[in-house]
Amino acid sequence: MSEFTVGDTDFLLDGRPVRLLSGALHYFRVHEAQWGHRLAMLRAMGLNCVETYVPWNLHEPRPGAYDDVGALGRFLDAAREAGLWAIVRPGPYICAEWENGGLPHWLTGRPRTGDEEYLGHVERWFRRLLPQVVDRQWGRGGPVILVQVENEYGSYGSDAGYLRWLADLLRAEGVTVPLFTSDGPEDHMLSGGSLPGVLATVNFGSRARAAFDTLRRHRPGGPLMCMEFWCGWFDHWGAEHVVRDPGDAAAALREILECGASVNLYMAHGGTSFAGWAGANRGGDLHDGTLEPDVTSYDYDAPIDELGLPTEKFWAFREVLAEYADAPLPELPAHPAQLAAPAEVALTDWAPLGRVLETLGGPETLSPVPPTFEELDVDRGVVRYEVTVPGPRQPYPLTARGLRDLAVVYVDGEPAGVLTEGDERLREPVGGHARVELWVESLGRVTYGPRTGEAKGITGGLLHERQYLHGVRARGLRLDALDAPADVERVPLLPLTGPGAPGPRGEPGAPGLYRGTLTVRGAGDALLELPGWTRGFVWINGCNLGRYWSTGPQRTLFVPGPVLREGGNDVWLLELAGTAARAPYVRSR
Repeated sequence: MSEFTVGDTDFLLDGRPVRLLSGALHYFRVHEAQWGHRLAMLRAMGLNCVETYVPWNLHEPRPGAYDDVGALGRFLDAAREAGLWAIVRPGPYICAEWENGGLPHWLTGRPRTGDEEYLGHVERWFRRLLPQVVDRQWGRGGPVILVQVENEYGSYGSDAGYLRWLADLLRAEGVTVPLFTSDGPEDHMLSGGSLPGVLATVNFGSRARAAFDTLRRHRPGGPLMCMEFWCGWFDHWGAEHVVRDPGDAAAALREILECGASVNLYMAHGGTSFAGWAGANRGGDLHDGTLEPDVTSYDYDAPIDELGLPTEKFWAFREVLAEYADAPLPELPAHPAQLAAPAEVALTDWAPLGRVLETLGGPETLSPVPPTFEELDVDRGVVRYEVTVPGPRQPYPLTARGLRDLAVVYVDGEPAGVLTEGDERLREPVGGHARVELWVESLGRVTYGPRTGEAKGITGGLLHERQYLHGVRARGLRLDALDAPADVERVPLLPLTGPGAPGPRGEPGAPGLYRGTLTVRGAGDALLELPGWTRGFVWINGCNLGRYWSTGPQRTLFVPGPVLREGGNDVWLLELAGTAARAPYVRSR
């Protein structure tokens, strides 16, 4: 039986030294029908391995309720068919600019340590997940050669007992291939995140020799590997698009390989954070500052772009990697079909947000203080909070303390302003008697740093001057409530033309749910343009393409060709802020 092992200086396949030339490609960020093409693109770039994380929250939305855990196994089967080894990073925490770093929202408040409740949930999850990995290990006919213990744990904590418990759990559940950890090339990270007897790897974007020197101070032996070579970077809403010069990235890759090390390109192909799964970061040196929501596209300025096309960086990397290949590199696969002709969405109907909430929302609660999103079981979506300002009383400032992340406020049904985490007080004072509604939206849970796992919603109470307002009604709308076309069809709609359309005063472009039809010729990969639309989500044929936001830098949403069908396509847009209501349209690149 063939065996993959960790030697004193190299990875060994049946005793023969091998170098891992790997690329990160997340199965959950690529439409399944396009996995084969993207994996073939990795081969064509000169890679012999693929790496993927596993997002726990995607597969266990509620404790003990699982959703398509088999997707990982199908992806690993596709990797084997493509002739690639596979590295699996099951977490339980993954970072990955993914909502809550992959941890379920219902775990909020549980630390990544030896906390008994947390460990119980992890054990249950791993026992459900790991058969997908164990049955596909190298030596059993599968591609899996390495499995990670936790993820960059040294950036978070130093509980060595927790890491050992995880490693023992992986072994007990049947993982026999080598285990590894990965951390930044800093002493405190490597000391906090590594385990004796388990291969330690490092993550960085440049200065390979210095990074490996740091690793060698902690681990004198074992193969060198950069588990995340950051060849690009991700974008935040409202910030500039981040790019890295292809020549600079190729030179950094060459330095890694000249050190005799293995490498994993992060990302080789980023894909898309569909369905509102993009997370958020905190600014500042300690990752404890201003919220920075991540955009829907996870293009990452990777060598294979969001549409699966080769970039200048692809060709620069291919030239470097070809020097380390055992055979001539394969030709590029044919690219998936592109949309043949532009097409406009014909919008026909509309429903106000309140009507959508009444039809598809969760149960309404009444409590002295505002419940959090987690208490309302809302992972991605919005919550409407309602409170009465008693009267008579003179106007006072109204403040949503501890707001996470954004609230559109109405006073007696009239728009009164938008609040954010850094601007929690309404500009105009509110007098009583008045009815106040706050539609609060989560912009993505934090994926990295000490503020991972923080709650969403109004977490500190509603203040009128210095007095808390009690008796808060709250109701949540989960994004996945709109994923089933049959459920969305139950929302009572108004025509977009004629009396009562749309909005409380008949004005066009009010917040709400819009329905339309997209008729296409030559279905294939496309980009959706949303001119005049402000902030919300789009579904085509039941597939949530993700968040759009006019603040940029992302201006289009990727529509995978397999989502579209020839002829008519159903389109729903959940606009949360109000829009010019111009027709969206799709186009090819």
